[in-house]
Amino acid sequence: MAVTATPAMAAASPARRRLGASQEPLRADCEIQTKVHWSVCPHRALCTAHLLHQERLPIAILELRRGETRQEFAVSISHEARVRFSAFLRMADGRACAAIKELVGMPEATRLDQPADWSGHWWLPGALGNAVPGILRYNPQDGLRLSLIGGFDPFILHQVSEEQATAMANEYERWPVILGIADNIEITLLDCIPLTTTSYLPGLAAPSKQVLAATTALIGVHLPDEGEAVFTSSLVSVENLTQWSNSSILTSSSEGKGGRIDRVTLSMTPIAEPTVTVDDTAVTLVHAHTLPGIERSRGEIVRRMRDTAFVELRPQRRMTLTTAREFAETIQDLVSLATYQACALLELVLGVPPRPDDHLDDYPVRDREVKVYFRGTFTGDAEAKAINRSEALFTCRDIAFEEIVPRWWRLRKTCLPASNMVLGLSYAPAQYLEGNLLSAVGAAEVLHRCLGIGQRRIPAKAFNVMRETLLENTPEEHRQWIKSAIRNEPTLRDRLITLAGLPDSKAMQELVPDVDCWARITSRARNDLVHEGQTPRQSPDELVAATRVTTAVVMMNLLQALELPHERQQQAVFDNPRLHNAARLASKYLTED
Repeated sequence: MAVTATPAMAAASPARRRLGASQEPLRADCEIQTKVHWSVCPHRALCTAHLLHQERLPIAILELRRGETRQEFAVSISHEARVRFSAFLRMADGRACAAIKELVGMPEATRLDQPADWSGHWWLPGALGNAVPGILRYNPQDGLRLSLIGGFDPFILHQVSEEQATAMANEYERWPVILGIADNIEITLLDCIPLTTTSYLPGLAAPSKQVLAATTALIGVHLPDEGEAVFTSSLVSVENLTQWSNSSILTSSSEGKGGRIDRVTLSMTPIAEPTVTVDDTAVTLVHAHTLPGIERSRGEIVRRMRDTAFVELRPQRRMTLTTAREFAETIQDLVSLATYQACALLELVLGVPPRPDDHLDDYPVRDREVKVYFRGTFTGDAEAKAINRSEALFTCRDIAFEEIVPRWWRLRKTCLPASNMVLGLSYAPAQYLEGNLLSAVGAAEVLHRCLGIGQRRIPAKAFNVMRETLLENTPEEHRQWIKSAIRNEPTLRDRLITLAGLPDSKAMQELVPDVDCWARITSRARNDLVHEGQTPRQSPDELVAATRVTTAVVMMNLLQALELPHERQQQAVFDNPRLHNAARLASKYLTED
């Protein structure tokens, strides 16, 4: 939905246009008249909204959630508040129809943490004439399921002999792509497999019912080839992104005398949208908001506006779906690192070039939107309480958006394996303590290698001379063992001690009071697990402490690599609950008596 009340809005960010943003502050006691353009294929809608609301609002409520910032005003039921939309739909063939609806509030945006369904017809590429009806359902826990009345033959038949023509194999078809039209929207399903198939003559007649599973759904485009570079932009929403961005377009003020509040004003004020170019890709922090919505109940009336932060990525060349997913994961990992908690992807919207009939005359041309649905590693909850900014390791207040993005891009290229391993402990922790310990220590060892800070115990030239001398005096049958056993590399304990000395010294002194004891217990526990499968020399409490402290040390090294100011590193150890807990465990279990 794009607000086009003034010429300036034509150049507004796609995210703001999509959710109906305004360039001017919206006050609760003013009259607003604006034009709205809805792009609904194949229908087009031109809407005029009139908002008239002239009363004082005594109560202001600010809610901070993982997906958005929400500002609400609760007013007495006697107050009048009306929003009327007159919608005129224009068909693609020129026919017109009109619909007038009384709407309360604004429609909810569908996110990856919300279920959704689409009813329509589905077919294999090149077989539109064999389309079958069905319903596509998305559930955050189960992913995508397509229930068909009819279906596609999943049975694979093999030639056995000339007398007995075919036989059914113990395997089933997989369909890379299934296309559909549902609710007048083009849909592409990727990597589809049959779950259940009901057929009276398997392999000879079409199924009567079928349920398929798909890994990805593209809502808004037909994409016969998954590897085709057709997408022009990517819009990413992640849990806690709005809080981490340290910015909002919603502001409120109050007026009164003598301790009494007589007037409360809620405004939407445009703010600067920081942007930076990384690897020929423009990365921009944008905000999207809804127009004032009204919820009426028997006891009260609530006016509501929402502000949601997105990161928009726009490469110079068109990208594939895989590249767009990688961009989204990069932003997700950045916010998860900054908040030190798993932050789920809430929304991924891609842009594709418009077609000639995708817009009305005299309206700005913009890319078509394609929503991407898939089952994530874990399920998010945009309505859950957002993280406190003070508890985050850092926000855009500590490092500006234009600075942190290129730093993270460079660090992720260098230390991707290590960041994947340590963030994986938040995204999908192992069910057993030993698995988490191995992941944490593995992340530390890999990070040490990625940073290129390892010091050889013996100078390379001297080591080579010693090694050759030893091999010359070793029997032939033992030389291969000598070659593989003797290496000029630091031990795991040495690597851990080195990592503990890289971040701010005061922060690390608080986090790991006894570095030698921590490194000894952690390396010994890892070696026992790898070689014996058990840790008889360490108690469960020591294993828990070693796992959490090692994870914290890796996180602190990533912050150091991002050039987080030392003062902020010190404060994070006290303010962040996970770092503070790790410091407490280190002091209790990983120090010499």
